[in-house]
Amino acid sequence: MLRAKITLVVVAAAALAMTLAATLSYRGVSDVVAEQFDRALQDRAVTVVALLGVSRTPPVRPDTTEQVVEAGGAVRPLDPGRVALPAPESALGVARGERDSAREDITVDGAEYGVLTVPLPGGGALMVAQHYAGAERIDHAFLWRVPWTTVAATALSALLSWLALDRILRPVRRLARVTRDITTTQDLTTPLPSAGRDEIGQLTRSFASMLAALRRSRAQQQRLVQDASHELRTPLTSVRGSAELLQRGRGRLAPEDEEQILTTLVTEAAALDTLVRELVDLATDRSTEEEPGEVDLTAAAEEAAHRHRRRTGRTVTVTVHGPVPVRARPRAVRRCVDNLLSNALKFSPEDTPVTVHVEGARLSVRDHGPGIAPDERSAVFGRFYRGPRTQAVPGSGLGLAIVHDLVTADEGTVFATAAPDGGAEVGFRLPPHAPAAR
Repeated sequence: MLRAKITLVVVAAAALAMTLAATLSYRGVSDVVAEQFDRALQDRAVTVVALLGVSRTPPVRPDTTEQVVEAGGAVRPLDPGRVALPAPESALGVARGERDSAREDITVDGAEYGVLTVPLPGGGALMVAQHYAGAERIDHAFLWRVPWTTVAATALSALLSWLALDRILRPVRRLARVTRDITTTQDLTTPLPSAGRDEIGQLTRSFASMLAALRRSRAQQQRLVQDASHELRTPLTSVRGSAELLQRGRGRLAPEDEEQILTTLVTEAAALDTLVRELVDLATDRSTEEEPGEVDLTAAAEEAAHRHRRRTGRTVTVTVHGPVPVRARPRAVRRCVDNLLSNALKFSPEDTPVTVHVEGARLSVRDHGPGIAPDERSAVFGRFYRGPRTQAVPGSGLGLAIVHDLVTADEGTVFATAAPDGGAEVGFRLPPHAPAAR
């Protein structure tokens, strides 16, 4: 569960941070205790030396022992009730005037003492020894408190993290619940939870965009199926009627009537073949499998013009003005130019030329046909659209729709305008290709 995993990560990070902080604090506390211990020895030594200088006996402290060390090595405790501590060689060196002071640690009967030896004005030295028991108590108390504090702080951070994550992940659970409902019911209109401004809100908005795209895709598929069934009905009815007429009139039809029926069958079968092929292309769009790259519009126009000249024997010219490379899928661009040329040749009289013009990142095909009315210039890119002046011309009404889908998939735009001296100019613009940075 995500909540438990995040809580474990937070707790582990908190425990690690607190352990590191406790370790550093312990080292800092140890240094402070040692510094305070040495300062206490120094202060006690200064006080005792000053009192001895005025022939006064220093007050007895239970945690310290003071004794005078003679130059010859004799030791005399200032408190007669205390046991004399052994004088280390460094203390004897101070008593003989060989050293200014000495700081040593000694162990007597299992007890550890810190010892500071300083010279006395009249000769000899003063040894001040302090038991480490006080410092050890502070050290042990700190060591005992650190684990318990760390455990308590870790438990508190775990609780707070668990409660905070419950609130933070609540929108994620709501979003997951709604997506499960959508998966079960297939209802793409189900509203998503309200989106905030954080990352979860961005995720919700991304889901909403995805659902909107799925709704559009489903609507387009349903519309495509409905339009296709409507468009297929007419040629299929014609084919069926002609076939039934041939079947009923077998051997009794005049040759010219039989030839006319067969011609109708071939024409309608060819129209069906074209329609089905374009429907498959429109539904699958295999060009989307191709990666976008740099495309030369001039080369694509010249190639398509040569192909249509050879196929139809018509006059197809190419004019170029300041072309620039575009970023698109090469096969998709070739398909678009082919569709535009086929459309222009179909609607343009046989004795008129068709011109492909490339200017910058814009390619257009100009014909001399009936033209496109202003209120039809957007509709011509719709699926199965047939204008009033083109109803009698054979076709599926899918050529420009395919151009629209392929161009917009490459972040381009399509357009259709009227030519100044008659006919139409139909084409597309694609984004210029940006050279790779070096």
